[in-house]
Amino acid sequence: MGNRKPALGFIFVTILLDVIGFGIIIPVMPQLIQNLIGGTMSDASLYGGLLMFSFAMMQFVFSPIFGGLSDKYGRRPIILTSLFGFGLNYFLLAYAPTIEWLFLGRILAGVAGASLTTATAYIADISTPEKRAQNFGIIGAAFGLGFIIGPVIGGVLGQYHVRAPFIAAAIFTLINWMYGYFILPESLDVSLRRPFNWKRANPVGSLKHIRNYPILTGLAISFVLLNIAIHAVQSTWSYFVFEKFDWTQRMVGVSLGVVGVLVAFVQGFLIRKTTPLLGQNKSIYAGLMFYAIGLILFAFANSSWMMYVFLIPYCLGGIAGPAMQAVISNQVPANEQGELQGAMASLMSLTAVIGPLIMTNLFSLTTSNRNRFYFPGAPFALGAVLMVASLWFAYRTLERKHH
Repeated sequence: MGNRKPALGFIFVTILLDVIGFGIIIPVMPQLIQNLIGGTMSDASLYGGLLMFSFAMMQFVFSPIFGGLSDKYGRRPIILTSLFGFGLNYFLLAYAPTIEWLFLGRILAGVAGASLTTATAYIADISTPEKRAQNFGIIGAAFGLGFIIGPVIGGVLGQYHVRAPFIAAAIFTLINWMYGYFILPESLDVSLRRPFNWKRANPVGSLKHIRNYPILTGLAISFVLLNIAIHAVQSTWSYFVFEKFDWTQRMVGVSLGVVGVLVAFVQGFLIRKTTPLLGQNKSIYAGLMFYAIGLILFAFANSSWMMYVFLIPYCLGGIAGPAMQAVISNQVPANEQGELQGAMASLMSLTAVIGPLIMTNLFSLTTSNRNRFYFPGAPFALGAVLMVASLWFAYRTLERKHH
């Protein structure tokens, strides 16, 4: 396998461009929705929540289907098809004349976005079991970097025209598609392929598959709690800092950039040091602990600078995710990796459906004028509780395995 390095590099670029495309549109989405519905920012946020929901719902349904198809036809055709779909979708969003078109665009993006599963399976294909955690860390690094570059480009382009970022995202994605078409090698050997099975390819079917491995069930619960808890930050960060500290959009953009830098550092560099040092299990425990501490500190922060300082323990939590993915991935044989990653991505997108709804509703409940109880940090506090629960499940499952 002489082609390990360039393939890993390509998948890094693929995920990076995917995330840049996603990040570019974050700063302008609220304004675009507002223009299309002619309502207030509050109305726009309701639509924004529904758009997130429809995107995540499609990913939930299509991830296992694409995972299964990639186990049969190989990773390359699936990755290329879905990149092409993404590119077309951004053009659609750029010219969407009504809010309905915007929904159609996000639904298509959700379908195409299921390519992330296939990219994950690709990394599993080309990694030895020992190197898996480090290579999964590359996904996190690409995400971190994409979320630094994307929102910055979006914020700058959005000043000129609210739709300019979408055109940029479309161009990025189609460049990625061409690059893949000419350069990306196939990673799944023909001898390792398996027939496609509809029963196993629906989200519920692939989750049942997790139940065949008892250790996976406990870890899957831990994984779900972790990902819902993270939505405290992903879904309510900007609302929280607007509400509590009166930040400007630029400050929010800068803070997201700082998050991106920290995440990239932890996932791209620190993991390579901590995983050999702590081992995978202790990395999981330590990471979940850091997350819980960071979230509790956010919940009670009472001045702007604290948010930046508290990002440090929170982002150190990032050592848990790749270690958990590696432990999970090492439980199943090679020709079931696509299906396993499909099931994991289904769980991820399920949390992306539930997480924002829980966290934004809790935020609005604890900040509304009608409510005597005022606590904008409530989503962070709930996140901390979920992290501790996640830690408990992971510890119970992994320690039982050793006895």
